[in-house]
Amino acid sequence: MTSRVAISVIIPTLNEERTIGQTLSSLPLSEILEAILVDGGSTDQTISIIEVSCVGAPNIRLVTAPAGRAGQMNEGAKAARGDILLFLHADTLLPTGAQRMIQAALTDPAIVAGRFDVTFDSRSALGTMISTFMNWRSRLSGIATGDQALFIRRHVFEQLGGFADIPLMEDIEFSRRLKRAGLTAALHQKVTTSFRRWEQQGPLRTILLMWTLRFLYWIGVSPHRLKDFYKAVR
Repeated sequence: MTSRVAISVIIPTLNEERTIGQTLSSLPLSEILEAILVDGGSTDQTISIIEVSCVGAPNIRLVTAPAGRAGQMNEGAKAARGDILLFLHADTLLPTGAQRMIQAALTDPAIVAGRFDVTFDSRSALGTMISTFMNWRSRLSGIATGDQALFIRRHVFEQLGGFADIPLMEDIEFSRRLKRAGLTAALHQKVTTSFRRWEQQGPLRTILLMWTLRFLYWIGVSPHRLKDFYKAVR
């Protein structure tokens, strides 16, 4: 019988009081080695909510790091003890049986990493259309974005040097390098992520912003310059 893989779930947080409680309560704590919350300096109730969740759950840990998703995830990886690292957004829920799905995918030694398809917590026709497009694009391009709960063998993550220290596009940049390390499994099972960003900014405006940022990144504009543009149009 194949032994259970030891999974460390790494969740970067920054002012996530609206979502982090539900994310933590939905984690399959009995099936994972640990959940590491990496806070980047929250000024709301995020840390208090995490600390309450830690009571009676010794495999939930809180560490701190300077704000910046890439750096926070790298710090979480350093603190992790698992053989498999799973990077999860603070507003994203894993599917039931995620541990078994990950273990099944990694039985193939050629698979070095994997990601899930994504669906939104809004069941609107527009949300379904956007998530379907995101999943198709990811499958065709081989790019795993942060919303899709990337999981990776720890030694491969370390060999690649972790996420690049850039303010935006760290998931896309990492996916580019990951392709050279081996195959990434594109699971059809879905994580559920919040539709709040799309609702707050407007779906069309959000789509145009994301396409613009990615186009500029693909033609060579520095993520540091893109960060200024991102702030200006939000």
